[in-house]
Amino acid sequence: MTDKKKIGNKGEELAAELLTKKNYKIIDKNYRFGKGEIDIICEDTESKNLVFVEVKSRTNLNFGDPIFALTKRKMAQLRKIADSYLYEKKLDDIDCRFDVITILYKLKEKPEIKHYKNAF
Repeated sequence: MTDKKKIGNKGEELAAELLTKKNYKIIDKNYRFGKGEIDIICEDTESKNLVFVEVKSRTNLNFGDPIFALTKRKMAQLRKIADSYLYEKKLDDIDCRFDVITILYKLKEKPEIKHYKNAF
């Protein structure tokens, strides 16, 4: 397993822990459709929204804040995967949103984690 994959997997674990602490109910992880995937699918128990979560992890800011890794192309791909999920699960009448969780690992410090609700 590459370092990049390990960093991504750890980031997804931290994101799931954060969501669970915020009373979100994790429904699925790493849902794949075609060549893409949605990292976490959960329910916001407060709003009852189905939430598709993209996790972006970085070890430095050489390429900018992790939120900037979310391109228009990636957002379109996530929408297509979410549509497939809704179709496959026969979910017609449900409010959905897309959240992003970014994780910036810092040397000898706790990771900086940000949760962007309704990010796009």
